[in-house]
Amino acid sequence: MTRCIRRAGVLCLLLLLALLVHTARLQLFTGAELTDSSANRRTAITRYAQPRGEILVDGRPVTGSRDTGELLRYERTYTDGPLYAPVTGYASQQYGTTLLEAAEDGVLSGADPGLAPLPLWNGLTGGRSPGGKVATTIKAAVQKAAYEGLAGRKGAVAALEPVSGRVLALVSSPSYDPGRLSGTGPAAAGAWQQLTRAAGEPMLNRAIRQTYPPGSAFKVVTAAAALDAGTVTDPDAPTRSPDPYTLPGSEKQLSNEVEGCADASLRYAFQWSCNTVFAGLGVRVGLDGMVAAAERFGFNDRGLRIPSRVAPSTFATGMDEAQLALSSIGQYDTRATPLQMASVAAAVAAGGSVRPPRLVEETTTGSGSPVWTGGPPGYRQVMNPGTASVLRQMMRDVVEDGTGTNAAIEGAEVGGKTGTAQHGVGNAGVPYAWFISWARDEEAIEPAVAVAVVVEDEEARREAISGGGTAAPVARAVMEAALGR
Repeated sequence: MTRCIRRAGVLCLLLLLALLVHTARLQLFTGAELTDSSANRRTAITRYAQPRGEILVDGRPVTGSRDTGELLRYERTYTDGPLYAPVTGYASQQYGTTLLEAAEDGVLSGADPGLAPLPLWNGLTGGRSPGGKVATTIKAAVQKAAYEGLAGRKGAVAALEPVSGRVLALVSSPSYDPGRLSGTGPAAAGAWQQLTRAAGEPMLNRAIRQTYPPGSAFKVVTAAAALDAGTVTDPDAPTRSPDPYTLPGSEKQLSNEVEGCADASLRYAFQWSCNTVFAGLGVRVGLDGMVAAAERFGFNDRGLRIPSRVAPSTFATGMDEAQLALSSIGQYDTRATPLQMASVAAAVAAGGSVRPPRLVEETTTGSGSPVWTGGPPGYRQVMNPGTASVLRQMMRDVVEDGTGTNAAIEGAEVGGKTGTAQHGVGNAGVPYAWFISWARDEEAIEPAVAVAVVVEDEEARREAISGGGTAAPVARAVMEAALGR
């Protein structure tokens, strides 16, 4: 009997050891695979078992959650979905998350350890905290002005507070309602098919995920490079620029849309957007100087996040002189997001330095206790303060008596730069209309806003497209909203 009991005890011990080994193997080697398996619905059930946290604009939620009573209980809802879609993105039970919903998913879903009452609490209990809140830097009035200004036309607007880097508006048009994608039923699937196949690409965030040739708006960068390098020492002196300008190493000639560009000063060339002057200046600054200047402004930065990922704006680092000449007027392979070009305007407005753009002011628990507060990020010196002072005056000249008079605001100091960017095979496409600008109330010390607008008006006549005529009025409306007009 004793022998039988002993054998039974040994067998039980071996079975226990086998169970422990199997459990350890599951935890260490296959646990993650099982958790992520499409056949395992427990993770999804847990994720949607509670309301998702809120995204706030001006302290008010623009998102919510709806109790469906189904297995995946809570679906995401959106207030003014098309207006804020370029900020929030979508949170779908079927298609995942994008933009801020993705970048701040840990806080919004309750999985972020910073939401727990004690360190490691959720890991020990296997639970999840209530969803936290994400307060954005967006200003509702500025966002609305940008959205209404585009009026459904294909394009985008980005607006920044120059001294802080806060993103005040982020609009992409045409837009969509992210709430249509929230559930798992046939309605969500149908909406997905419709939106992903739509000719206007409403789910493309043109403000931060689409790059365009910036055209003459890029001349701000070229002017800064020429002034900083000493290629131009007097903005009112002749620049020794022929009209037309023959691209180096070729027989192709570059011309202008206006008179008076031959040997024009930097100030005149900037005010009236003389291509020949800026193409020649870019070549004289040289490839290394132009690349360094563009990168100081933020071009070629592949790691920018706000915290949503931003597509890199690019200035080619390997070109011949003819290509460099075209790149210096915002053509050839030069590409920029509207957010990048808003940052260019902000650098001028802020005296030559910028802060990285940011979309989140703070994150909190559901009850309002701080989890993360957006402290002031470091400044990046873009150009000499003296250069910025010259550029501020030249941008004011554009608005007061140049190509950007449609952006003028009574009682405010406004600077701007127009751009009409060619694109398509042989530049056959309808040009993109650009306008970048900044505004300061005459009684204020600091500028209130820097704006970039791009309009892709495919229905317009080619000759009717211009940065001053098409994009500047949109920028003016955005600046007025930021100034509280």
